[in-house]
Amino acid sequence: MDLFSDFGSWFAGGIALAVIIVIFKTARIVPQKSNFVVERLGKYSRTLDSGFHLLIPFIDKVAYTHTLKEEVIDVAQQACITKDNIQVGIDGVMYIQVIDAHKASYGVDNYRNAASQLAQTTMRSVIGQTDLDKTFEERAKINEEVVRALDEAAAPWGIKVLRYEVSDIELPNSIKDALEQQMRAERERRAAIAKSEGERQAMINVSEGQKQEVINLSEGEKLKQINEAEGRAEEIQLIAIATAEGLRKIAEAIQTPGGKDAVSLRIAEQYVKEFGNLAKTNNTLILPAELSNVGGAVAGLAEVLKHGKS
Repeated sequence: MDLFSDFGSWFAGGIALAVIIVIFKTARIVPQKSNFVVERLGKYSRTLDSGFHLLIPFIDKVAYTHTLKEEVIDVAQQACITKDNIQVGIDGVMYIQVIDAHKASYGVDNYRNAASQLAQTTMRSVIGQTDLDKTFEERAKINEEVVRALDEAAAPWGIKVLRYEVSDIELPNSIKDALEQQMRAERERRAAIAKSEGERQAMINVSEGQKQEVINLSEGEKLKQINEAEGRAEEIQLIAIATAEGLRKIAEAIQTPGGKDAVSLRIAEQYVKEFGNLAKTNNTLILPAELSNVGGAVAGLAEVLKHGKS
């Protein structure tokens, strides 16, 4: 009785285990951004997208699983010879994505390793057509050429090469020293050019300043002369106006009663004063005889004024 009871328990356990295995083999849940490749009796059957799927137990089998996310692959350093025969070591980073799970499963044994090897050989080919100086200046162009060549070659593998970036370029020590000397000479040349340009600009600025100074001085002298001329003209005009006004007042004064006598007296005073000054400045004088007679002289001047009025 115990023997039959133990056998029944083992049988029930085996049935339960078989059911669990069947369920595990039958039901499959594919994660988001993933593809499962199913083979039926060893032959490709279908590709499962994300979601819940049922398989035929012991007949269908998930042979390959692929992620559809973008993958980053480090490309190992490789020795490349440039166009000018310089050996450099180049490291790179490649970004790929599976776009066809069927081709990625059956088109190549290991698409990651195949893409990495292809990237190395393509990089050697591209660097072999480029001079050393341009490998630093044209990294973007080199990356584009590598991506184009990889994408064309990897199309049968069901993958797409999105980007390729040169992460590092290692140079021999002798080349590094030569480049440093070249860069030092270039910096010194630029410094000399900058210094000469500065000196030239300084000389130009000084000459422009001197030119402007001369112009300003000449403009100032011109304005000074104009102002002086205007001042002299205005002075002459004012003197002429004052003289005319004085003469007019003298003429009016002469017409008043006793004016002629006052004028005669004034003339006599001025005559005597000037005659006295003349005697002080000279030791010897030669004068007309009539000038010694003050009264006659005054009378003569008065007669001149009379004729001038008429």
